Formats: sequence, C-alpha cells, structure tokens
Amino acid sequence: MFYNCDCIDGAKKHLKDNSVDLIITDPPYGISGEKLHKHYNRNEAGVIGGYVEVSEIDYPEFSRKWIVQAERVLKPGGSIYIVSGYTQLRHILNSLADTNLIEKNHIIWKFNFGVFTSKKYVSSHYHILYYVKPGSAHTFNTNAFFADSEKDESGGSLNYKDREDVWIINREFKPGEVKNKNELPKTMLTKMILYSSQPDDLVCDFFLGSFSTAKAAIGLGRNACGFELNKMAFLHQQKEIQSISKGYMLNSLRPVPTNIMTNRGKTITDEEAESIQRDYKILTDIGTTKKAAIVNLTVKYGRGYWSLLRIIDGTTNKSKGN
Repeated sequence: MFYNCDCIDGAKKHLKDNSVDLIITDPPYGISGEKLHKHYNRNEAGVIGGYVEVSEIDYPEFSRKWIVQAERVLKPGGSIYIVSGYTQLRHILNSLADTNLIEKNHIIWKFNFGVFTSKKYVSSHYHILYYVKPGSAHTFNTNAFFADSEKDESGGSLNYKDREDVWIINREFKPGEVKNKNELPKTMLTKMILYSSQPDDLVCDFFLGSFSTAKAAIGLGRNACGFELNKMAFLHQQKEIQSISKGYMLNSLRPVPTNIMTNRGKTITDEEAESIQRDYKILTDIGTTKKAAIVNLTVKYGRGYWSLLRIIDGTTNKSKGN
C-alpha cells in the first residue's frame, strides 16, 4: 500500500474516510532542497537524489490541503504526529487550527544540528505536533515502555520521565549507506508507534522519504501505507521494505514489568482512607520515614504516591482516586 505520487491526490484516490489508525509524517520544510545540506551542515554523500521541495509561497495552501486529507482518513480516536522545523511551523499550526483535530502535545525534539551561529542562539530542536481526531477514545499506551512503579537511580519515575514533552533523541548517522535527505530516528518512531497504536493497526506516512516510518511500523507488528513523490527514493525503498519481516523488532523490546497502581483512578472510600491512615501510623511508629512508608503503601493499595500523601495529610477529595 505504497504509492509513488503526491500525497494529496494519492490520499483522495487510495485512502477511504476513517481508515487509518496513526499518521506519522515529516513534511518538506519549505527550505530549498539543494540548500538543505548547507543549512543543517549535512554531508550529502550517499543521499538519494530527486528530493522534492515545496516553495515558501505555496507552503500555506500545501499544508492546508494535505492536513485536510490527513484529518479525513484518520479514524475517530486516531492520532497524528507531524515533525516540523520552525521555518514554516506557523502554516502547519494554522492548518491544524482549521480542522477538528485536538492538540494533545506540542513536543520539542532536542538534538544538536551541528550548526554554529555567532549572531543568534544556536538552533537545537525540532517541533513534533501530536493531535488526535475526536469521536472515540484515542489510543495512548501509558505503560508502553515503563511500568508505573519503575524508578531511576534518584528515585524518580521512569514512566513519568519517558512521557515528558521534551525528547532528547539523537539523529542516526549512516556513513557510507544510501539514505534519504531527511530520516527520523528509529528510536523516535518506535516511541510514537508503541504509545499511539496497537498491533495490526494501520500506520500511514504522507511523506515516506526513506520509508523509515513504514519500516518501523512493520517491524513493530503494524501495517503501513503512504506516499512518496520522489521516484528515485520510492523505487529504492520499495526494494528494501520487501525484505522486512512483520514484527521482527518486537523481540528486541525491553519487557515491561506488571503495573502495581491497579486502583489508580478509582474512587477512594472512607473505609480505605481510614485503613491507609492506620497502616501509615503503624509504619511510622516503628521508625519508618514518611516517604518510605508511603512508598510501601503504594504497593499494598495500588495507588500513586501523591494520592496516598493527600490522604495521610488529610487533604484528599474522596470522590476521586489516583
């Protein structure tokens, strides 16, 4: 389900309404294609030719048209991630604002471009716009990478840290390999796909380029489709993707332990609150610190640290759990 054509016309012709579970895409940046390597200090050796850019003048209407199609083909509850530089970001945001799509996060992808500037601040990030289509509950696998109880060396939540909206993910360097002008890291694609889709879901990329989204989706047990206007890139990547076995990346994923916060979100009854306070007093009476006692009780009661803290401090609202 890959098409060597413009994504706007291609989506109209090949994709039905409400047919795609997840869109991950990296549209042209509206910077002259022949100057991208100078702008971002890139070595173009091994880069496939034929890159198709969109002019600055055409970018607003171009953005509006392809985003309208993306909204149409997404299922209710489907998600879209759009990667963008700052140059034409306003046009993408304006186009999204004209749809019914709902913003979930404006993620900052931080990494070093390798560009030195002396008369302004150094650019060191891209933007990732994460939106969902209303009409059904959206897929978000909160514990895709870490269980709710896993901690780092300083005692912080690994799950919380992984879901922060600033991502520090390095670009992948492929010296000597044939590659596309812009490629998203497999680590980033894996993150988006596992958080926002289920096995056998359909993942679409409106600007396939290196087919990196499609390759990651298939490797993670999803189905993939998309469009690429550059014939040279399309033909090269079509050969490569045929060799990918569906689900081959799944065995390399880190197993996630079972969650222990099984009562998170459930109503806290008066009886449960009293029981928590009794157990807390027993623990502290034998010398357990307040923090250690609460951590101990999170396991027993299947609730989060802050929920228990509010109960112990007498500030909880019993109509809501955590």
